[in-house]
Amino acid sequence: MKTIAGATISPTLPTPYKRKQISVNGVDMVNKDKQTNGIATGGAANGFFGADPSFLKWTSRDVVHVATHHWIPCLFGFGLLFFMAVEYTLSMVPSSSQPFDLGFVATRRLHRLLSSWPELNTSLAGLNTVFVGMQTVYILWTWLVEGRPRATISALFMFTCRGILGYSTQLPLPEEFLGSGADFPVGNVSFFLFFSGHVAGSLIASLDMRRMQRWELARTFDLLNVLQAIRLIGTRGHYTIDIAVGVGAGVLFDSLAGKYVQRKSIANSVTAMDGSKLFFSS
Repeated sequence: MKTIAGATISPTLPTPYKRKQISVNGVDMVNKDKQTNGIATGGAANGFFGADPSFLKWTSRDVVHVATHHWIPCLFGFGLLFFMAVEYTLSMVPSSSQPFDLGFVATRRLHRLLSSWPELNTSLAGLNTVFVGMQTVYILWTWLVEGRPRATISALFMFTCRGILGYSTQLPLPEEFLGSGADFPVGNVSFFLFFSGHVAGSLIASLDMRRMQRWELARTFDLLNVLQAIRLIGTRGHYTIDIAVGVGAGVLFDSLAGKYVQRKSIANSVTAMDGSKLFFSS
């Protein structure tokens, strides 16, 4: 401290510099070598590899709660273990044999009946073709008359994917196949086995009916779809896996079509250059 002309001057001492903490996404960038995504990584002393495992906090009450309130995932968990045991101990079907199909085993009586009664087989095939026509008309009606293209887009997605997969892996026709000229496609022409377009198309129509709250019509289509699936397996026109994947394909492509419609902003009509509505309608 100095005195100049009666004035006292105190020297200004430099204040210590304090580094500013910069945080990005919860990570201290200054000490980022000690942190990863906000979790300290100082070593095992701070947790399990720096984390705090959730399962270490579980109690018997939590286990009971999961078993009682989330029994469906638990059931799938047991299913995983069961089918792992089945898969790893099962004898593989030799390449010289026809594929094993549990649906074929369950429909043996139906197959014997249709095989011994060709007229019944033809009649059921004709009725099934009528049902295919019904679902086709409904799907096109939703677009051309009601101006709702989702079901039509879903069917286009589905049949294109079916064609790609069906050509990529061409499954052998079952030895006990019972064909009919009245079945769709009419005329005993060749067709893809994987997957069932009959079942997927019916489900696409049924899902649209539910969206429009046409409950009775949807239930009718579901019932006819079940009968159709039994007939297709009974005549060996499809393997069981074709039917199961057909159900999944119907749900999947209906969902994808819904996402597509949403992205294209169906609420605002898309009009052509001349002002006419080509595909989408409000």
